[in-house]
Amino acid sequence: MNRLFRLWRGSILASFFVAFASTVAAAEPPGEILHQTHLRLKPVLALQSAITPDLMQWPDVLGSAVGLNEGGQPSLLVFVDREGASHREVVQALPAVLGGIPVRPQLTDKIRAFAGKPGGGGGNAGVSHTAKQTAPIYLGTSGGWRFDLANGYCCGGTMGSLIQVNGVQYILSNYHVLEADIVPGGNNLMAATGHAVVQPGLIDVRCDANSAQDIGMLVKIGSLPNSNVDAGIAQVTPGMVRPDGAILEIGPLSAQTVAVFLNQPVKKSGRTTGLTRSKVTGLNATIRVTYDTECAGGAAFTKTYTGQIVLANSGSKFLNSGDSGSLLVEDVAATPRAAGLLYAGSTTTAIANPIGEVLQYVGGMLGGIATMVGN
Repeated sequence: MNRLFRLWRGSILASFFVAFASTVAAAEPPGEILHQTHLRLKPVLALQSAITPDLMQWPDVLGSAVGLNEGGQPSLLVFVDREGASHREVVQALPAVLGGIPVRPQLTDKIRAFAGKPGGGGGNAGVSHTAKQTAPIYLGTSGGWRFDLANGYCCGGTMGSLIQVNGVQYILSNYHVLEADIVPGGNNLMAATGHAVVQPGLIDVRCDANSAQDIGMLVKIGSLPNSNVDAGIAQVTPGMVRPDGAILEIGPLSAQTVAVFLNQPVKKSGRTTGLTRSKVTGLNATIRVTYDTECAGGAAFTKTYTGQIVLANSGSKFLNSGDSGSLLVEDVAATPRAAGLLYAGSTTTAIANPIGEVLQYVGGMLGGIATMVGN
């Protein structure tokens, strides 16, 4: 295996030295906003595009992204499974600099879809994200498919935000929160359009759906495994969700969305960890995520995404199991703009679909234009 890594590294260095030899990855000037379209990120994006397909064939490589190194220089980040048998060899095989561009290995555990199982809860300053609310409810709350119980467990996630298509309002969450039960398995049932979506999720009512309340009707849009987003929706039951789409501890949103930039402060409101804050650490990520077939079921598939947003998640303090479906927004005091849909993570890293791609997918599936509900 060491020989394979050495041969790969030698061929890549030879191929890209000329193309990138004149690149100077200068440190980030104070106050500079590094969006994905920024000219200083262009060489890193080109390098990432060229070598990521090969990198993803390496054992224990989970993905890549464009980020910054400790000195603030635009860099290629390579995510490596620290629990993998070959992770040390992978880290040693990666060059520190490739064509003038810093290469930074990021050790992490496997990145998984962050649906929740029983136990734990969120909330700050006396605000509960797991309690049954009085309708119309705020979002950023515990919720899920009414029948999300199998194999001796019940599951759920976060009812993250409110969108609208063709004048109809829908709760936006994740595919793996609302419609991922794709085998009869432990509950002899599969998720189907027309099934109820409840608040709180079964994980917070001791698996008893009668202790929760129906807030919407599942509309299956089948985003996985074949699209590049993990999105699920439920048509709102009249009177059950605040029509302004207000989110617990965040409030109403802007109707506009925003593209993120490196080091951007962001926040989210979710079932398990409540209101938490982080920053953007990676752009344009290619990342491998593991999914289950049903609540507490076996591995369904591993999905490789492209163009994803990476967030800092040290100790799972920003995003944890049960927070899937939370909306990623800019960290401003009032009417923040949506930036992404959170769905996966590890103990070091959180991952979000860019919100523009999510809305485009949902709108396309429903035959209209999907927009955030907001001011």
